[in-house]
Order: sequence, then C-alpha cells, then structure tokens
Amino acid sequence: MEKIYIKKNKLKALDNRHPWIYSGAVAKMPESLNDGDIVEIVTGEKLLGYGFYAPGNQIVCRVFDYTRRPIDPTTQEYWNEKIASAYAMRQAHVISEETNCYRLIHGEGDFFPGLIADVYNDLVSVQILIKGVDRIAPMIVKAIQNLGFERIYNKSKEISKRLENVETPKGWLTEKQGSPKVEVVENGVKFWVDVETGQKTGFFLDQRDARALVGKYSKDAKVLNTFSYSGGFSMYALKAGAKLVHSVDASQPAIDLCDENATLNGFTNGENGDHQGFCADVFEHLNKMDSNDYDVVILDPPAFAKSAKVVTQAARGYKQLNLKALRKIKKGGIIFTFSCSQKIDKELFRKIVFQAAAEAHRNVRILHQTTQPNCHPINIFYPENEYLKGLVLYVE
Repeated sequence: MEKIYIKKNKLKALDNRHPWIYSGAVAKMPESLNDGDIVEIVTGEKLLGYGFYAPGNQIVCRVFDYTRRPIDPTTQEYWNEKIASAYAMRQAHVISEETNCYRLIHGEGDFFPGLIADVYNDLVSVQILIKGVDRIAPMIVKAIQNLGFERIYNKSKEISKRLENVETPKGWLTEKQGSPKVEVVENGVKFWVDVETGQKTGFFLDQRDARALVGKYSKDAKVLNTFSYSGGFSMYALKAGAKLVHSVDASQPAIDLCDENATLNGFTNGENGDHQGFCADVFEHLNKMDSNDYDVVILDPPAFAKSAKVVTQAARGYKQLNLKALRKIKKGGIIFTFSCSQKIDKELFRKIVFQAAAEAHRNVRILHQTTQPNCHPINIFYPENEYLKGLVLYVE
C-alpha cells in the first residue's frame, strides 16, 4: 500500500484526530496514486492511520482510521466491521418498535468520511460523496446487506459526480428493488418516504428529537409549520392533539405529501380538517397572515448559507424570517427556529435571533436549545459535524 508522508510541523491536526489532511501538510505527493486510493498516513516511519487519497484537491486525504498498528482496509472484513459498529450503536440507542427510520452512517460522525446511509424501514438510501467511497461501493453494499437489508438505493448528488468524479450510478445498487416509496414510523408517527424523488435521502431524519419536542407544546394549539416539506413537524403536532395545523411550502408535491401523511395518521385535510396545506412562498405567507393567530410557529428553512461567501446574506434572511414570526405570534406563543447551515454556527445563529427579537420589541426567553439526534453523532474531533442548531422561544 502506498504512503503519504506528513510534515513533522503539521502533525497537530492529525494528533487531534481531525479527519481532513490539507495538501500543505504533505511532504511529498506520490505520483503513482490514483484518485480515491486508500493510503497509509505516516511521518518518518511512524504509522498514523489510513485515508482516502484525493490528488489535486485542497483536502488531499480524508482519514477513516487512526490506528497506529498495520491493518488491511482494502478487505471486505474491514468494512463489514466498521459498518456493523455503527449499526450496533443504533441498535442500542435508536431503533425500536416505534422507530424504524434513522441514519446508519453519518460521514465523519461515524469515522466514515464521504458516506451517508439512511435506513427507511427495509430500505437503505445512500449518498456517496467522494471518490474514495465510490471505489469501495461494492464492499459497502455487501456490508449493509450483511446487516439484513436487501434493498439499497444510491441517492448521490450531482455535485459529487461533477466535483469528486463519483461514478456509481444513481438508482438501485441491489438485485432486490421494489418500490422506492416506503412507509416508515418515527416515535410512533407514520410517514411516506420516497427515496427516488424525496429531498436529501428521502426525509429529514435529523429533526427527530425536535419533532418530538414540538409535540410537547402542541396540545390544543393552532400550529404553523413553515418550509414544511412532507409535514414532519405537522404530524407530530397533530398526533399530540393540536386543534389545527397549517403546513406551508413552496412545493406543491411537498404539500401533497403532507396531506398524504395526515391521512396516513388518521387526520383530515382541507378547510374544515385537522390539517391544511398551503403551497406558497413562506416569507409572503408570513407577511399576509394575521397577527395573534398561532400558538406555535415552526421555522425550519433550507440551508441559507451553503458557502462562506454568502454568510452575511444568509444572516439577513434568517433575521427577517424570525422577525416576521416574532412580530405576529400570539402573546405567550412558542417559536421553534432552526438553521441547518454549517457555515452559521450556533453562536452566530443565536445572535441573529437576538437581533430579530430586539427589533420586534418583545420579551423573548429561550426554553430549549436543540441539535441533531443521536443517529447523527458529532465527531468530537471534527466540530464542523455539528451543523444543525435550533432555539425554542417563549414570546411574551
């Protein structure tokens, strides 16, 4: 196995187990290596670990094992053990009769950079993000099958194909296929998930804990769920006894799926039903809605800042969104507000919401601060892994 040699004055990040090695830390680039090759990471004659090599990238290697003893990560057995270890954690702390959808592999959070794998009942939806993972895709499929999952679907992004030369085709990776639309249950709440047409891998699994928290504040409440997608928060509110839930999303197919999920859980749709969906721009909907109308408002927008270049613009968007809700919610109302933008950390997000509260001239208290659930573990050596943050606000 080929080696990459790390400069002795660039060892701090590796000693601290950060999974990214930048090109400036490498003493000499091997000329014989191909994109995605597995390499030994060494300094002098000392083994530091193993990673996926990416020549020409600023991040030249992504570390997946920090072992100081020689191993062979090119074998099926190695990847079987790595994926089985991640599954064992979910078996112990996530999976139950009430929950059969969860994240199985969370990239660097599970010491597996470049791979996302989400379980939806009997189906696993994967995203292959880098060439290194692309090169071992058949072994990943086999390792997941060894856990008992016979249907695996590749939902890799176009940007991964374009920037990372990922070649594994989108679609089924297993002989057994069937419908890409599957019924799942999360904390006893039912959802339809379509891994072929749905967002991300099919559903927003990272809001499981926050959805449960919404339920605790929704009994007998009138609830507004903005950027609702398939109605995750809406269904929890209905299940908890909300008197009325409005779901708002700019996508008509998303609103249609909200209605399907309401029916699946035994609720009625339409003007006189428990649930009513609106296909509309959220900002315009908030501008038009009456003041003092909702007891609970949920603000869960898509990532406004996907790069550092647009953080300032994104901050303005988050502020305006929160300001509109703060001005119009009932006295004593509850706002759930979130950001999934990795480039906006929790301290900045809290400052943005503070600015909106100050401009709204209302007393606001933070009741809870939320993050991603335990199936999206945060690698303590890689704080960038903590991308989801939320605040639950009591508004006087």
